[in-house]
Amino acid sequence: MSPTVSPLLPWTIRSRSFDWGDRTYLMGVLNVTPDSFSDGGLFNSLETAIVHARTLVAAGADILDVGGQSTRPNAVEVSLDEELHRVVPIIEQIRQETDIPLSIDTTRAAVAQAAIAAGADIVNDISGATYDADMLPAVAALNVPLILMHLRGTPQTMQQLTEYGDVVEDIRAFLNARLEAAIACGVDRASIAIDPGIGFAKTYQQNLEILRRLPELRSLTCPLLVGASRKSFIGHILNQPSPKERVWGTAAACSAAIAGGADILRVHDVRELKDVCQVADAIFRF
Repeated sequence: MSPTVSPLLPWTIRSRSFDWGDRTYLMGVLNVTPDSFSDGGLFNSLETAIVHARTLVAAGADILDVGGQSTRPNAVEVSLDEELHRVVPIIEQIRQETDIPLSIDTTRAAVAQAAIAAGADIVNDISGATYDADMLPAVAALNVPLILMHLRGTPQTMQQLTEYGDVVEDIRAFLNARLEAAIACGVDRASIAIDPGIGFAKTYQQNLEILRRLPELRSLTCPLLVGASRKSFIGHILNQPSPKERVWGTAAACSAAIAGGADILRVHDVRELKDVCQVADAIFRF
């Protein structure tokens, strides 16, 4: 039986239906930042960002994830005004051209509100909505889907916070608590997805263990997002320091994630991963 067969209700966003379990959906990364670990600075203007957005859409992305705050290890936090300046114009421009679902990658309620007003559809919070006490009430009022990720500390401190009793069980417990907090604030449970946070406060070995044990997170009965794209554990295995040269290592990690029940993959290389998903879906979803 497919690892993703579940009673999850579909998400309908604009003209698109996300029927969980039918296939793997691809979230294309659009970092409008000068310092993201993989492509920082490449799309740090409205002109370059919109060109890349068009490329991701043409390659087959199901969602575009727009972020204006780098979350790589040791990234420096930008001001609220700077984050808004980075993300709102590109969201407005993309929305003029296409109805593709857009997620806003932010930990700030004010950015989430402005992004949704500009045309975004989903809030993707790497902190599990722990950084900003206003995030969960804001998402409830906006009535949009929410992605909650597991993280410890901040980008400045997270790689010193990798001691766990049982890494997967600790992630599951954290995400369950954040689910309960979101529901208590009025967020619709059927509109929440979860993300184990590959690479965020995790060691090389822990990232591999999470991928091996992904099916254990299905007990939370939420769509499952996995973001392994180009990350350092892949570089460690391949002895490849350049994130851009990790596409086929990413493909292997994504295949493993699909076998483990992932519903959404957050990736940089949409064109290549579209083929990977199509074949992996044929193997593992039957």
